[in-house]
Amino acid sequence: MRTRTKGVVGILGLGFVTAAGFGAWAGIAAMTAPLDTIGKVEFDRPLAIPPLAASTVEDGTRRFDLTLQTGTTDLGRGTPTPTWGVNGDLLGPTVRAQRGERVELRVENRLPETSTLHWHGMHLPAEMDGGPHQLVEPGETWTPSWTIDQPAATLWYHPHLHGSTAEHVYRGVAGMFLIDDPEEAALDLPRDYGVDDLPLIVQDKSFDDDGELDLSTSLFESAGIIGDTVLVNGTPGPYADVTTEAVRLRLLNGANARPFTFTFDDGRTFDLIATDGGLLPAPVRLTSLQLSPGERAEVVVRFSPGERVVLRSENSDTRTTFAGGRDRLDIMQFRAADQLDPAPAVPAKLAEVPRLDPSDAATERSFSLAGSTINGRPMDMSRIDEVVTVGDTEIWTVTNADGGSHNFHVHDVQFQVLDIDGREPPPWLGGWKDTVWLRHGERVRLIMRFTDYTSTEWPYMFHCHTLRHEDSGMMGQFVVVEPGETPGPLAGGSHEHHH
Repeated sequence: MRTRTKGVVGILGLGFVTAAGFGAWAGIAAMTAPLDTIGKVEFDRPLAIPPLAASTVEDGTRRFDLTLQTGTTDLGRGTPTPTWGVNGDLLGPTVRAQRGERVELRVENRLPETSTLHWHGMHLPAEMDGGPHQLVEPGETWTPSWTIDQPAATLWYHPHLHGSTAEHVYRGVAGMFLIDDPEEAALDLPRDYGVDDLPLIVQDKSFDDDGELDLSTSLFESAGIIGDTVLVNGTPGPYADVTTEAVRLRLLNGANARPFTFTFDDGRTFDLIATDGGLLPAPVRLTSLQLSPGERAEVVVRFSPGERVVLRSENSDTRTTFAGGRDRLDIMQFRAADQLDPAPAVPAKLAEVPRLDPSDAATERSFSLAGSTINGRPMDMSRIDEVVTVGDTEIWTVTNADGGSHNFHVHDVQFQVLDIDGREPPPWLGGWKDTVWLRHGERVRLIMRFTDYTSTEWPYMFHCHTLRHEDSGMMGQFVVVEPGETPGPLAGGSHEHHH
């Protein structure tokens, strides 16, 4: 049963008649009313755990095969739902590699459309980034390779075809990319994948009367598709069996537009140990955590024998109606066994996070997000918006100038949040980030350092990670060059793919 109507056909016409006008406003109110699924979800399916991607090591390079494909999935609609996935019908395997390893990913496209695969959060050459210039046509294979050189972190991969990113992600092409390193491995943290270390790809979907994914949006969903059904790892109404006193949750907001404010039904505390780019200096004790689309977080939560606990999403702190910010959602249930294996407390010290010094900044740039533009300009695949010199530290000031549901993602680098409207950021923003939420009218200053990789012809992207906004033009391009270099014509074509 649909709980939020998509169409507005006829409402505007009714407004010409006074009496009917009240009905029109009532209809509008119904369509913009908050969704509340608290206590209404039957947790009757075991949580699917994405398999670890198979790999081989040849000549010192770890190789993975990833195939983009169509399929069908039982999403609880009575009939199988057509979906897309990677090496399967929906979502993809978890790619896992060590810092210092050379990796190669063989990406074969068996979809009926051109697509790409972007390694979100990864520090790598622009040509390997999987952005809108690295197209993989149907029937073709793209094989990027690079050496992983960044701290242990929970990253992810997803398509990045300009004009169609939202649709391709929504249909199901996404998966996690985990990096391990010795510093993280030395810590006494839960790390038995699929047992006490759980990947949780949280997404919302809508369905039409035939059980197929509904790709439509109403006039009141300017951020894009806001679904009324939450899936975790592609599972509706999931539960996870708990066998240990502490469980590590690798949370990914894989939604197109919806922010999730994660909390537990009994208000229990949990320890935030890592954000987008890796471990925090020390754990941060929280009772709720908001993640906008594309953001990740690792939390450790403790359980008692025999209890059942529900992970929920409460109102976002912006309460943005058009992105589902006033909705309250039951997400999944945890079922603790009658006897749990003991687990130590989270270490008081996690990782060194060297602070970037604003006095070292060679350049400051400003970005204003409004409408479908950044700094008043929509995305142009043939235009370079910013030129960065390798080795430089820069400060970027980003402003949500129109009150829409916006966040900001920068490719290639992890940044640190200097301040928010001039105030020191909260402790949960004290680590490495690649995506940051922008509340209405908010100005956030970011500091980042560009190292290692240069190109005068292959750009990186910066954009709003509300995917409809990105597709509509809220994106720009930058190149990282050697001192004194000037960019040339862009490689990879200027493919614009709009429906």
